[in-house]
Amino acid sequence: MHSATALAALGFGASVLAQQAGTLTTETHPSMSLSRCTSDGCVAEDDSIVLDANWRWTHDTDSSTNCYTGNTWDSSLCPDGTTCAQNCAVDGADYESTYGIVSDGGALTLTLKTGDNVGSRVYLLGPESENYVKFDLRNKEFAFDVDVSNMPCGVNGALYFVEMDRDGGMSEYENNKAGAKYGTGYCDAQCPQDIKFINGIANVDGWTPSTGDANSGTGSRGSCCNEMDIWEANKVSTAVTPHVCNKSGQTACTSNSTCGVGDARYDGVCDKDGCDFNPYRMGNESFYGDGKIVDTSSKFTVVTQFITGDSTDTGDLTEIRRLYKQNGNVIQQATSDISGVSGNSITDDFCKAQKTAFNDTDSFESRGGVAAMGDAFSRGMVLVMSIWDDYAADMLWLDAPYPADADTSKAGVVRGTCAADSGVPATVESDSGDASVIFSNLKVGALNSTYS
Repeated sequence: MHSATALAALGFGASVLAQQAGTLTTETHPSMSLSRCTSDGCVAEDDSIVLDANWRWTHDTDSSTNCYTGNTWDSSLCPDGTTCAQNCAVDGADYESTYGIVSDGGALTLTLKTGDNVGSRVYLLGPESENYVKFDLRNKEFAFDVDVSNMPCGVNGALYFVEMDRDGGMSEYENNKAGAKYGTGYCDAQCPQDIKFINGIANVDGWTPSTGDANSGTGSRGSCCNEMDIWEANKVSTAVTPHVCNKSGQTACTSNSTCGVGDARYDGVCDKDGCDFNPYRMGNESFYGDGKIVDTSSKFTVVTQFITGDSTDTGDLTEIRRLYKQNGNVIQQATSDISGVSGNSITDDFCKAQKTAFNDTDSFESRGGVAAMGDAFSRGMVLVMSIWDDYAADMLWLDAPYPADADTSKAGVVRGTCAADSGVPATVESDSGDASVIFSNLKVGALNSTYS
């Protein structure tokens, strides 16, 4: 589960995704190494990261006048979506001082609050810094080291893949002149409607400022695509969750029904709930956390394997496996301790049994299940890393009883040890604004090649 409205961003008084490329601030992409592995070893390539355009300062192409301030559009620059896209430029970013993003090439630190900015979201760029790196993980594994020791209740340090356009939509939409170099084109399975520009058009129509977040709002359009949440976690809880959609690639939704808003949640393009494997939710309360089997007080390695039915790189995806490595020890994923749900990996059978045991709506199976996630990888998916707090649901779905007023004796309700009143963004940002996650040692390769 990934909240669409929770990523609050402040950048020079604006949190926007624009389409023209500005020149008032130099854009320099921090380096980030990715190693590609085989049974013979790993070879590093020199990639970089780019900040999502939703966090960037956006201004009039002819001046420094904001196109969007607080959570309101400038009506003279943005009278309609097309004119706004033509009038507004997204500019370069000062990654460290404004956004708390620090990279030394092999490790990336994301800090929750830096000055007025809250949260961040970055993508992996290829060596030429013009296009996102695309991944097909069928019959492969993805590994990384992570330090969540400074990640309390209510904060999420996420690493995941989404089916974005390789160039951020630049070649397809004529009003997008910024592209992947400036972090455009985001989409996920929540069909986020807080994205300011979607498919080269400003999300001005129906724009409603948020009542809880002074820097965000929602428009009538959302940006949907398949999403593979490899890692959503803090030091209390973690979940691995595929979310699938009934459309290929990045798709704009234009109504409550297609975006899956409110009572239409299960009618939308994408499966917003996903099929999650959270060890605590699956009944293993001693597996993950400070001092537990996977000890979140220190760094560890996370490995996610994508198994195909015929053991080839082009076969149908049938299973998603998780293992960990810490202090030299390989640790298999916890096994479900929920009655009627067996195993420790994500398969269609596991998902169906889990939905039944938790009395959850099964919108995962109806959109194609695990095989649909494999189909998305066959088209290529983009790596995303982020840190955020949750204005929509206080992150309770990850680390606490959810819903907050649900009967905690019922299977699947409790997802971690955080309190039902935890995770309120104002409190999190005040008390834990220095929360941070460190991602490092990114690797992709053949099964069992990245961690031994």
